Amino acid sequence: MANFAKPSAPRFSVEVYQNEFLAEGARDVHAIVTVTSTGGATATRTAVALGGAAVVIMVDCSGSMEYPPDKMRGAREATAAAVDTLRDGTAFAVIAGTHGAKEVFPRRGLLAIADATTRAQAKEALRGLTSGGGTAIGTWLRLADGLLHGSTAAIRHGILLTDGRNEHEDPAVLRATLDACAGRFTCDARGVGTDWEVKEVTGIASALLGTADIVADPARLSADFTHMMENVMGKEVADVSLRLWTPVGAEILYVKQVAPAVQDLTGRRTEASPRAGDYPTGSWGDESREYHVCVRVPGAAVGQEMLAARAALVMPGAPGEDPAVLAQGLVRAVWTDDLAASTAINPQVAHYTGQAELAQAIQQGLEARKLGDVGGATAKLGRAVQLASSSGNADTAKLLAKVVDVVDAAAGTVRLKAKVADADEMTLETRSTQTVRVRKS
Repeated sequence: MANFAKPSAPRFSVEVYQNEFLAEGARDVHAIVTVTSTGGATATRTAVALGGAAVVIMVDCSGSMEYPPDKMRGAREATAAAVDTLRDGTAFAVIAGTHGAKEVFPRRGLLAIADATTRAQAKEALRGLTSGGGTAIGTWLRLADGLLHGSTAAIRHGILLTDGRNEHEDPAVLRATLDACAGRFTCDARGVGTDWEVKEVTGIASALLGTADIVADPARLSADFTHMMENVMGKEVADVSLRLWTPVGAEILYVKQVAPAVQDLTGRRTEASPRAGDYPTGSWGDESREYHVCVRVPGAAVGQEMLAARAALVMPGAPGEDPAVLAQGLVRAVWTDDLAASTAINPQVAHYTGQAELAQAIQQGLEARKLGDVGGATAKLGRAVQLASSSGNADTAKLLAKVVDVVDAAAGTVRLKAKVADADEMTLETRSTQTVRVRKS
């Protein structure tokens, strides 16, 4: 493990967990790369030093937000709570989203700078939010992108709230918008109530490297928005990438974030050099994340060893400068004829492979349930219960117990519940990718 610190930046570290031993002729190397960023006490000072933060809050104001009325009221209160959480000096704006997008505050294509006066003005403007019209989320994101693009802030972030499906926009338009916004700002997405589409909301968050969740009860929106904004205010650096270098003959098969949530980054690679590619990780505060890297190397004879990959955290340098290397670690391959050594599975690799399977089993099981495939749903959700139990993922186990009756958790024996509340099913689906870390022995 190596550590590097950039002046006035938080300190990053990289640890690699793997079984480097391969049987003769074996080619696939698996490793868990743990990245940790520390410097929480200096978060505010560092964020300011590196260019500050800019946040745009996008509030669904479509007609459905008035049914029931507590959704619109909850959205106004939650946005006001988020505004109150803004650190002095943060650039911000509020957008009302319907089948179009309208600036609520400060208007004229500008961002306001948070202080006591602008926070009070923003909360006064929120009183005028009313519902009406349809839903075209791409227009909200494009307006947010335009506002954030004009900012010099290092941390550029959006918070998006919706209660319905993106019915007034072609899916291809939203997809193109997300592609255009990716890398320009990050975004947390929330669905309020139970009439929205889980895959749309989680897709927005995934594309923009943010979090997604359900807030079934509008009364809980204020607490959720406050928590989201506190997290944004704790971010210290943006545009951090996981750079993977491989030697001639080796290739990266996949890269997945596996903690605190599963997210496949494989298709988001950008070439950094002939032998290296960058995978975006977004903005960082005082936190730790883990990535599962799979490298295919050339086969070799017993006794040979090689560097399979070098994993480094990098962030853009100043104009004309090379990217700054924040930390790095090595992935190795050693060929052996020791059967016990080559067949041992590293505990971290085994755990996160199981967590990724857990997320997939939940999603496939719920899809089968929607299609009326009782056998398929029972098998997949039973496997999910088994994996949640064996890995100690108590939160997911509790959510599963609201969808199935658990007969034997260890064996994965379950029965589908005859009736399941929409909120319980949507919560399980939305949070299916959330993982737990390896339990300490």
